Amino acid sequence: MSIKRPSSYLYIGIDGSPIYFPYLITFFSNFFPIFIIKIPIIGKFPKKIICHVTSNMAATATCNATFRLGNPLSSSSSSSVYSSNKLPVNFRKFALQTSPVKSFSVSCTLTRKPVPAAPVSMDSDPNGWRRPDSFGRFGKFGGKYVPETLMSALSELDAAFHSLSKDEKFQEELAGILEDYVGRESPLYFAERLSEHYKRPNGEGPDIYLKREDLNHTGSHKINNAVAQALLAKRLGKKRIIAETGAGQHGVATATVCARFGLQCIIYMGAQDMERQPLNVFRIRLLGAEVRAVHSGTATLKDATSEAIRDLVTNLETTHYILGSVAGPHPYPMMVRDFHAVIGKETRKQALEKWGGKPDVLVACVGGGSNAMGLFHEFVNDKDVRLIGVEAAGFGLDSGKHAATLTKGEVGVLHGAMSYLLQDEDGQIIEPHSISAGLDYPGVGPEHSFLKDVGRAEYHSVTDEEALEAFKKLSRLEGIFPALETSHALAYLEKLCPTLPNGTKVVVNCSGRGDKDVETVIKHLRV
Repeated sequence: MSIKRPSSYLYIGIDGSPIYFPYLITFFSNFFPIFIIKIPIIGKFPKKIICHVTSNMAATATCNATFRLGNPLSSSSSSSVYSSNKLPVNFRKFALQTSPVKSFSVSCTLTRKPVPAAPVSMDSDPNGWRRPDSFGRFGKFGGKYVPETLMSALSELDAAFHSLSKDEKFQEELAGILEDYVGRESPLYFAERLSEHYKRPNGEGPDIYLKREDLNHTGSHKINNAVAQALLAKRLGKKRIIAETGAGQHGVATATVCARFGLQCIIYMGAQDMERQPLNVFRIRLLGAEVRAVHSGTATLKDATSEAIRDLVTNLETTHYILGSVAGPHPYPMMVRDFHAVIGKETRKQALEKWGGKPDVLVACVGGGSNAMGLFHEFVNDKDVRLIGVEAAGFGLDSGKHAATLTKGEVGVLHGAMSYLLQDEDGQIIEPHSISAGLDYPGVGPEHSFLKDVGRAEYHSVTDEEALEAFKKLSRLEGIFPALETSHALAYLEKLCPTLPNGTKVVVNCSGRGDKDVETVIKHLRV
């Protein structure tokens, strides 16, 4: 989590090559700014860092220090440089009550020793790369870029997750709730009229199936992860649950499971998203949860996530954060993915039952990317299965008003993980736009960034207008109202289907139902 000030930047030189990471600056105090310098280590870990820090403030000061890192599982340590040669650098000694107003630079020389790293291709390690490495990274993406106060809590969560993954009683309880309460398994539905619509004049075309996550209790895939994390929180002895939400589906799912298990629930939601999703706001409150409006920044999902992280930092003893996507610091990307992996596992089983094989193409919308990763993960080692993620192009990729992170983004750090982000030349987050509140996020889960870079998955984008047309099309052809998030995946069929051989089996993840979006659609569509 980074609370940034304008014109305060950090440059780190590794082996003579400058790397720009403005997100790695954290302010802990208005008057006494402390800067945490976190250096992403890719492939090898440094035993020693020699830093020269120059700060251009009202009172210019320079300091030098050598940092020795004893713990190879942490890329930073904490305390004041002038009292114990460790990170972060504390400028209180030099600047008094003056905050920095200009950039400052850090140049580092590293001596290295080899450490295991996530493989960078399927061929190098076809099985092991499906999980992050011991540092919580997928290749260079992921990790834990968080304040030291969160490190022990995240380590505790990681240990609990791995322990409960092998706990038969926990797994039996979770499976029972998913079946009896959530309503799994969700159908794999052959969309006959939609398939007919995309047939070519010669009668050939793909067979389109919908993985009906919209039929789950609460109306989306979000309940899979919410139920599992609530059970995990109970095992950890947590009584208070917090969560962020954009479209409101994760908020509803979290409030639902908290009602089921008798847990206090607080949902952070951007004020703009609350205006777009009044029905879900009402549902959350009806379930007994508190909705806290977030007015800072763009008042959307990014800002709601930031507020939830701030809450967690100050309430670690009592609180568990049910993060709703495969984003954030390790172990969340791995944990949320595994809790949603039931989507792909069921799809494999159902495909075998229906046509005796595997899907040829999987299509899912991508905001943070949880529904897509839940579908994709089961098939990442099946090289003959094509994985397609669809982002929100908003008003168009060249308009500057979109949320196409993997299409137009650059690598950076946000909400505790390295991934692709929408950012300007100074590294500041660009306000995203999508008609879909659930896709209106300037980042993406780190495993999606990894899949993009190694070429295992492909990512495309569709505009608001195209998504609205897909919403109308599925409603009229199949009698199903898809969520506007799902509508982005459906819209890509317009470009995809004409290129596919006859009989190609396409599975689209119908991640949620569109009842929540009707008020938004009314404003844009004439029917």
